[in-house]
Amino acid sequence: MTERRNTRQHDAIRATIETAGRPLSIDEIHRASKAVVPTLGVRTVYRAVRRLEEAGEIARVIVPGQTDRYETATAASHHHHHFHCLVCDRVFDVDGCPGRLAAMVPEGFVLQHHEITLSGRCDACA
Repeated sequence: MTERRNTRQHDAIRATIETAGRPLSIDEIHRASKAVVPTLGVRTVYRAVRRLEEAGEIARVIVPGQTDRYETATAASHHHHHFHCLVCDRVFDVDGCPGRLAAMVPEGFVLQHHEITLSGRCDACA
């Protein structure tokens, strides 16, 4: 595999994700990165996000019924959940976990992983 060189577009996309402080959609990444590189196309964002994900620099955040979001691999490396604002469609990290989920699992089943997405209105939309 050949080494891909970093471009101004790729660097802007990486910086957008790293500084966001929350998971971003492709559209959010595109809008924020376009402020740095006005000629940036959405196809370039898709390609860069795919490369960053393949390189293990970012992780996909799946929000049920919504488009995927992306956060840094560092953020994804610690156990946390997400809050999806139904008004502005932004997704935020939620620290902590309710715990004791194994007690909810049917008898004989073994819980190996869980994901929780809370939905409602963020502070800006409340």
